[in-house]
Amino acid sequence: MRMGLFDFFKKNNSKDEAKSRLKLVLMQDRAMLPSGVMERIKDDIIQVLSKYVEIDQEQLNIEMSNCDDDPRQIALLANIPIRQKNK
Repeated sequence: MRMGLFDFFKKNNSKDEAKSRLKLVLMQDRAMLPSGVMERIKDDIIQVLSKYVEIDQEQLNIEMSNCDDDPRQIALLANIPIRQKNK
């Protein structure tokens, strides 16, 4: 995992991490997803995309979020850095 120059001085705030994890658990519960489903979704996405492109798995970020239009709906957001296309 790479660390930026300013990340060295930045302390991890365990309160914020706990809040983020709780938010994810609540969203998974609302979406009626069993525990571990997000990790399996992430693995499947990596497997499929790896057939076509090389993915930076360390920078990969897949998360759930409330939809802006309807907070009762859940959206899957993915930020998948691509290193290069496979030949």
